[in-house]
Amino acid sequence: MAFWWVTAPVDYAVTAFLPIAVNAFITMTDMSDVIANYASETILLLLGASIITVSWEETGLDRRIAAKFLGLVGSNFRKQLVLWFVLSAALSSVLPNSVVCATVTPIAVSMLKFAGEGDIANSRKGSKLLLYIAYAAGVGGLASPLGGAMNLVTVDYIQQLTESEYMYTSWVVRFFPIMLVLLISNIVFMLRDVKKDDSLGGSKQYFIEEYKKMPRMSREEKLSLAMFLTATVLSFTRQLYQSYLPGLKPAYAFIVCAILSFLITSGGGKRLMVWKNVQTKIVWELIYIFAGGLAAGTLINKSGAAKCIGNAVSNLGLTGGFVTVLVIVAVTIILSDVTSNTATAAISIPIVISIIHGIGKNPIPYIYIASVGVNLSFMLPTSIRAIPVGYGLSPKYMLKEGWKLTVIVIVLMSVLCYVMLKYWPAFSAT
Repeated sequence: MAFWWVTAPVDYAVTAFLPIAVNAFITMTDMSDVIANYASETILLLLGASIITVSWEETGLDRRIAAKFLGLVGSNFRKQLVLWFVLSAALSSVLPNSVVCATVTPIAVSMLKFAGEGDIANSRKGSKLLLYIAYAAGVGGLASPLGGAMNLVTVDYIQQLTESEYMYTSWVVRFFPIMLVLLISNIVFMLRDVKKDDSLGGSKQYFIEEYKKMPRMSREEKLSLAMFLTATVLSFTRQLYQSYLPGLKPAYAFIVCAILSFLITSGGGKRLMVWKNVQTKIVWELIYIFAGGLAAGTLINKSGAAKCIGNAVSNLGLTGGFVTVLVIVAVTIILSDVTSNTATAAISIPIVISIIHGIGKNPIPYIYIASVGVNLSFMLPTSIRAIPVGYGLSPKYMLKEGWKLTVIVIVLMSVLCYVMLKYWPAFSAT
């Protein structure tokens, strides 16, 4: 699948169905486990978000949002990149990265279209912006246990080892220096080939004037915006109503609001959203690519391949020093690229614990080190990195940027984690 994504002998969406085809001939797991990925909660979230953003185009809301945003921030591309990166990282520190990437990306796409960079596949600026929104959503998840299910897996194992409740503040304190280095290194790498005067077209004043030329916000635009904001707020405040509406998860909040968007009518009573037209504007490729990545991860895990990788690592004769740290970081980052972050956590954390117990050392700091790699992945369009590919980003461009960033991050994180392990007692405390 990785080879097909990079060389593109067929469309990316076609590649996404390889897990079904392969499992039909070589049964690695029950087929129902594989095809379940093509209708998972995350897939429904992406479908709902896609439908809602179609309503933006139908009402003209997309141009209004883009003009307003460019008028506030300006069109300097370096500033735009940093802003979107920091925004995505900050949001994903307390929210599932798939929700953040699925909601932030279409807003960025609207802005890029308005600025004349809507053809993502042939736009260097558009490709870079969408790629680093996805990267930031992954990086930000490391900041707190709320950043994703993979972190909660880690917390669960720590609680089992310590036999006490884990305080989330402990995570934030220990990962603060790691987050600082990650954010700075990612931003520096992101801006390395961007000139100071690179622009998205037009000055800040130009976009302000364009916004002023637009008519007053229509009722249809307000309703379209309300659907998106309602779904987003419900997703971001899930913990407040979870006990009252246990079934209303973020994915279903987006589906409900997507359904309601079909009820929006114009002043003459005509429906703005008709399925015959809407289905032609939904980014189906995005949905299939994301599902294909999940399905590939299912095969890797259910077939036992991931466990074999872990067993191979456990037989390397590690002693707990720098080489141990380097191997843990490298293997977890690479494994996260070919399967889901949560699956990587579920597989790698217990293996790390058994290795370090065998050495006779405290496993807690090594669990933290494994969590770094579990959260980070840059090279392949699996997990949330499928989202920019669905909007036109070339997987070849992702691999070209991703392998270099992967090497840099492995080196930086290995050195930093080893230094913290050796010289910061609090990092090893339970």
